[in-house]
Amino acid sequence: MLSSTILYAFLLAFPSAAKGQLDASRFAWYTSPAADFASSVPIGNGRVAGTVWGGASELVSLNENSIWSGPWRSRANPKALGALPSIRSLLSSGNLTAAGQSVLANMASSPTSPQGYQPLGNLSLEFGHSSSGMSSYTRYLDTYEGTAFVTYIYGGVNYTREYIASYPAGVLAVRLSSSQAKKLNVKVSLSRSKWILDQHSNISSSIVGTNSVILKGNSGQSSGAITFSSEARVINHDGTVSSDGGSISVAGATIVDLFFDAETSYRYSSQTAWEAELKRKLDAAVTSGYTQVRSAAIADNTALIGRMSLNLGSSGSAGNQPTDTRITNYKGSPNNDPQLATLMFNFGRYLLVSSSRDTGGSKSLAANLQGIWNKDFSPPWQSKYTININIEMNYWPAEVTNLQETHAALFDLLDVARARGTVMAANMYGCTNGGFVLHHNIDLWGDAAPTDYGTPYMMWPMGGAWLSLHLMEHYRFTGDKSFLQNRAWPVLQSAANFYYCYLFTHNGSWSTGPSLSPENSFLVPSNMETARKSEAIDIAPTMDNSILYELFNAVIQTCNVLGITDSNLTNAKNYLAKIKPPQIGSKGQILEWRNEYTETSPGHRHMSPIFGLFPGSQMTPLKSSSLAAAAKVLVDNRMSHGSGSTGWSRTWAINLYARLFEADTAWSNAISFLQKFPTNNLWNTDTGPGTAFQIDGNFGFVSAIAEMLLQSHQAVHILPALPSSVPTGSVKGLVARGNFVVDINWSGMALTSATITSKIGGTLAIRLQAGKAFSVNGATYSAPITATAGGVYTIRPA
Repeated sequence: MLSSTILYAFLLAFPSAAKGQLDASRFAWYTSPAADFASSVPIGNGRVAGTVWGGASELVSLNENSIWSGPWRSRANPKALGALPSIRSLLSSGNLTAAGQSVLANMASSPTSPQGYQPLGNLSLEFGHSSSGMSSYTRYLDTYEGTAFVTYIYGGVNYTREYIASYPAGVLAVRLSSSQAKKLNVKVSLSRSKWILDQHSNISSSIVGTNSVILKGNSGQSSGAITFSSEARVINHDGTVSSDGGSISVAGATIVDLFFDAETSYRYSSQTAWEAELKRKLDAAVTSGYTQVRSAAIADNTALIGRMSLNLGSSGSAGNQPTDTRITNYKGSPNNDPQLATLMFNFGRYLLVSSSRDTGGSKSLAANLQGIWNKDFSPPWQSKYTININIEMNYWPAEVTNLQETHAALFDLLDVARARGTVMAANMYGCTNGGFVLHHNIDLWGDAAPTDYGTPYMMWPMGGAWLSLHLMEHYRFTGDKSFLQNRAWPVLQSAANFYYCYLFTHNGSWSTGPSLSPENSFLVPSNMETARKSEAIDIAPTMDNSILYELFNAVIQTCNVLGITDSNLTNAKNYLAKIKPPQIGSKGQILEWRNEYTETSPGHRHMSPIFGLFPGSQMTPLKSSSLAAAAKVLVDNRMSHGSGSTGWSRTWAINLYARLFEADTAWSNAISFLQKFPTNNLWNTDTGPGTAFQIDGNFGFVSAIAEMLLQSHQAVHILPALPSSVPTGSVKGLVARGNFVVDINWSGMALTSATITSKIGGTLAIRLQAGKAFSVNGATYSAPITATAGGVYTIRPA
C-alpha cells in the first residue's frame, strides 16, 4: 500500500488523478517507457526542444532549431538563364521530351540539395534503476499545460520527473524528485555522436547554480560551420555533488532541478556573443528557480492553447485507456472513442505552439518537416522546408484555431528567403525588378535554388508565391493594417514583381514555364515527342495558375486597403485578367496540365490541381459551383485510385471534402487517418508507423476539423460540413476572417446557438449550415450586418 507521502506525490503528478482519470481529450499517456523516438513525448519552446523517453535511465533527445548541416552554399546552375529561351521554345512547339532533358541539363543545381536539419544531442539521466524494478509506471504529455511527466515506484519510493519547455525563459527545465528524503541519485551528462568541440562538466563548493555540464559542437566543416554551445545547469537542494570531468553526479538528494539551453552561430556574430546569451538565460532561470520558471511556462502555454476548446463527444471508458491502447482499439472500433480525434486536434495545436514561436530578433525559424524534433543526422528529406505543400500545411491551423502568433516564425524565414530569392530571380531568370523566386525547398538560409534532380519536382518556381499568401491570410484573419503595410506588402509586391518579369505569353495567356504540377507526371502524347515516356515539365500547370490567381487578388486587395493606385494595382489587374482559368476535362474533372494528358499515377498523393478549392478559394462551391463539381470529380477519382496514401495527403483530402461540404466523406477520411498514420506518440507518419515522421499531417488534421465546423472565405459559415457521426458537440474560440471569434454549440445535427465576437468591427456576413434560416440577436438575418468592435452577436436557428 502506498504511503501517504507517495500518494500525495502521485496526486500532485496527475492534475486529473483526483477525478479518477486523465482527460481523454487533453493527455497522451502511457504505462511504459518509450521504445523508440516515435513513442517519446515532445516538448519545445519554439527554439529548443526535446523528446522524453522515460526509461529507467532517462534519455531526452535534444534539438535547437538553427543546428543544421552547414553554411549557405551557392548552388544555382550558371547555364539556367541562357537555356531558358530555348526550353520555352521547345515547350511552346510541343517537344516536351527535349524540354525536360534540357531542364535537367541546364537548370539542376549543384549540389542538388540545400542544408538539412540536424540533432543537437542527448541529455542522459542515470538513476541506478533497472526496468525490472519499476512499478506503477506512468508517462504523460499534458497538451494544455505543455508539461511532460514520468512517475514510478522503485524500491518503495515514488520517483517523479517533470519536463517543461519554457518560452518566457528560453530554456528547458526538469525537476527530479523522490517521495522519501535523500533517496534520489542521478548522473547527468550531455552527448553527441559526431562533430564535438568540447564536452566537460564544472562543479564548485557552492551548491546552487554553479554546477554545469557543457557540450559544444558544429556541423563539421572546416570553415563556416554552424557552431553551438549548450549547457545543463544542475541544481541540487540537498545531497552531495561530484564530477568525473564529463558528467555530474548528485547523491542523496530529494529534489534536483536542471535547466538547459543551447545557442548557435546562426543568430550571433561571435562565440562570445552566443555564449553570453546562453549564460544570461541560464543565470536568469537559476535565479528565478524551477517553480517560477514552471509557472511562467504554463501560464504562457495555457494562454495560447486555452483560447479555444473542442468537444466532439465523450469516449467514456474507451477514453480511459493509455494512448497507445486507444490507437490500437480505434482501428477496429473508431466510434467508441470520439475523443481520440479531439486529442489529436489538441495535440496538433500543442505541437504548433511548441515548434513555432517568435523567438526574438529577425531569425525565428519556422516548423520544418519534423516540426522541431529530430534525432538523426540524415533525417528523411533532410527535415528541411519543403514548400510545395508540406510547410504551408504546417501553418493551415495557425489563424483559424487562434494561434496567430505562431505564424511569425514563418514570416521571419520568408524574409531571409526573399533576399536569396531576389538574387535567384536575376541569376536564373534575368528578373532584376526586385521580384523574388523560390522553388520547392529552402533551408534556414533561404536557399532559393532548385532542389533535387528530377523533372517531377525540381523546376517549380512557385514556392515564394505560395508562402507569400500566408501573410495575406494573416491580415485577413486579424485585420492588422500595420502588418499589411509594413510586413505583408513588401513580400507580396516582390512576389508579384517576379511574375511580371518571368511570365510569358502562350496562346493568349500569361504562363509559367518550364514548370510542373508538384511531383506528378504524365505520359507524353505521340505528337509531343517520345510517346508514352513519363514527363512532368510543361507550360502553365493548373496549380501555377491558381496560385497566381490568389497572388494577384491579394495584391489588388492590399492596394485597395492601403490606397495604392499606381502600377502595382494596374499590373495586378492586367495580369490577373490574362491568367488562364481552370479547365475541365472529358471526365468532368479539373485538368492538371495545359492538355488532358494521361496521368502516370491516377492516385497521386498531391492534390495540386485543386489548390483553388483548398487552401485557395477559386473553386469553392459558393464561388463557382461548376469548378467545385469538377474539383470533386478530381479528388474522388484520385482517392479511388489510392491517394491519401501519406498522412499529409490524407489530411489534405479531409480539408478538400470539408470545403466541398461533403461532411461524412471528410469524417470518414479523418477516421482513416487516425486508424492508419499516427505513431504511439500521435505523430503523423509518411505511410504508417515504422515509416518517416512528418509533422505536416498533424497540422493538416487540425485544419480539417476546424474546416468542418467553420469556414470564412465567403462568409462566416457556421457548421458548413458537420458529420452525421458527430451529431452533438461544441467548439469555442475558432477565428473567422475579419477577426471574428466564433463559439458554436450543436445538437441533433443542428445548431443550438452560436456567438460571434467582433474584435475590430466591419461587415459581418453569416451563413448557417446549408443555408438554414437564423436570427442574430433576436432579429431575422437577411443581409450582412455592420459589426462594431467588441460587439457580440448571438446566432439561433429560426
